Amino acid sequence: MLGKKSIRINGADCGVEALILGAMTAIGGFLFGYDTGQISGMLLFRDFKNRFGQEDTPEGKDFIPIIESLVVSLMSIGTLCGALTASYTADWWGRRKSLTFGVCVFIIGCIIQLTAVSSWVHIMMGRFVAGLGIGNLSVGVPMFQSECSPREIRGGVVASYQLLITLGILVANCVNYGVREIEDSPSSWRVVVGLGIAFSAPLGLGILLVPESPRWLAARSDWDGARMAMARLRGMKDNPHHGLVEDDMREMREILEKERDVGVGTWAECFVPRPNGVPKQVYRTVLGIAIHFLQQWTGVNYFFYYGATIFESAGIDDPIRTQLILGAINVGMTFFGLYVVERFGRRWPLIIGGIWQAAWMAVFAAMGTALNPENNSTSGIVMIVAASMFIASFAMTWGPICWVVIGETFPLRTRAKQASIATAGNWLGNFMISFLTPLATSGISYAYGFVFVGTNIAGVLVTFFFLYESVSLSLENVDAMYGQPHVKPWSSHKWMPDGYLSRMRRDDEYFKRPGGSGEAKGGANADGAMAGNGVDAAGAAPTARHEEDVDDHTTAVPSGRPSRSGETEKINRAV
Repeated sequence: MLGKKSIRINGADCGVEALILGAMTAIGGFLFGYDTGQISGMLLFRDFKNRFGQEDTPEGKDFIPIIESLVVSLMSIGTLCGALTASYTADWWGRRKSLTFGVCVFIIGCIIQLTAVSSWVHIMMGRFVAGLGIGNLSVGVPMFQSECSPREIRGGVVASYQLLITLGILVANCVNYGVREIEDSPSSWRVVVGLGIAFSAPLGLGILLVPESPRWLAARSDWDGARMAMARLRGMKDNPHHGLVEDDMREMREILEKERDVGVGTWAECFVPRPNGVPKQVYRTVLGIAIHFLQQWTGVNYFFYYGATIFESAGIDDPIRTQLILGAINVGMTFFGLYVVERFGRRWPLIIGGIWQAAWMAVFAAMGTALNPENNSTSGIVMIVAASMFIASFAMTWGPICWVVIGETFPLRTRAKQASIATAGNWLGNFMISFLTPLATSGISYAYGFVFVGTNIAGVLVTFFFLYESVSLSLENVDAMYGQPHVKPWSSHKWMPDGYLSRMRRDDEYFKRPGGSGEAKGGANADGAMAGNGVDAAGAAPTARHEEDVDDHTTAVPSGRPSRSGETEKINRAV
């Protein structure tokens, strides 16, 4: 029944099932956030420290910095390994079964932690195994969401993954806050870990009720299954030959036919500049790694992994409550981020967000360095405000948008592999933050924040000079855009594919015209070129145009469509 229901969003029909799929799979982000947020408070629980700590203090046992680093950071090594193997499970078993596998591995990791008694190695290995599952989900969820979401809502759906990450962090902080009264009991930290199992069940089971990725089905020549999945995701289960479904199928077929001509993608191909005519391949691989590595090095997990410890050392009476406030800000502003990613695109939010974050991190580091917050309450308050403003910006920009970018930048042929590599870059950065932070703060204290000022500026520069604007484009047209030699990242927002009056408006006359893509439906024209937005037989990228190329004095003639002054006037009015 749900496959027959749709909601009109951004001028096109989007299926209710696509929205349910987006919400269901985003639970993977919740598990990511919950596992990230729980350790900050657990490190303060007296029973946890007495059981697994090494250093004797007047209050009892405590962790030495290197062991604390390992307990926190080995989860990130697990997620890195899980991310690299996710491409195999996603391609072999399908996107849905791969996610269920990731949930099962996460549950096993939680069980290992729950059975720990006194060995910090035991708890560390449990976090490592849980990390394997989280790493699998961190690749599979954004990829599955991007492949299944209609282009009109893709950015918001994939950004919901980050929203659930923030919600998971907030819930972990709430649970930590709730059990702190029994911190002397083993139930304190075991309740925190055990709830992760309960939270994971809806994803592991519910994911099997939604459609499989139509692009994964098409890649295995199951075109009937792909069409039905696409129709369900458009809310058109009873009309699988509707124009919107036909348009989606045509674009998907064009890219797949070209990719099949050159065989199966390999890992090595991800690092070749233009393998078999695929444009900017190594460029996109390195860009994905850089964006995700720098997302971690914004410094957000400096607060979420060690925030309670940081604010306790700053003289804050209730550091877990401060973490709760930061977590609430993170969730609230991520809701606004769902609007930002669709309204303002990908590039400018990342650029403005990076500048804003650098500014407030500089305030945090300067205040903590200049005025000892343990002896100056004003300094502590300003540092909390600075941290709050930093997290508000991250939640709207770098948090959600980086996951959107990883879901839509890579070609289908190697998407799973490149997404795994980029996500591994994220977890490498995560590991470095979680491992180095205790050591760095013990050495240079709050001056460590100035490192993040520099990395935020680096993120701004990478975005401005290398990231293309992909808002409102289908995944196939994003791939086509990267193949346009005249399109530069800073002007890419003006690019449109053939047959479109704007990125949000198709020219129906073009698709009905003899020689237009709509009539060819993925076939080849008399010259042997793939119709429409596809790629010609030689593997060259399709001809397309900038919106600025069409004005009152110039008749733009996209490839495959005749020049008519009436059409030019129509395009001029749209632009």
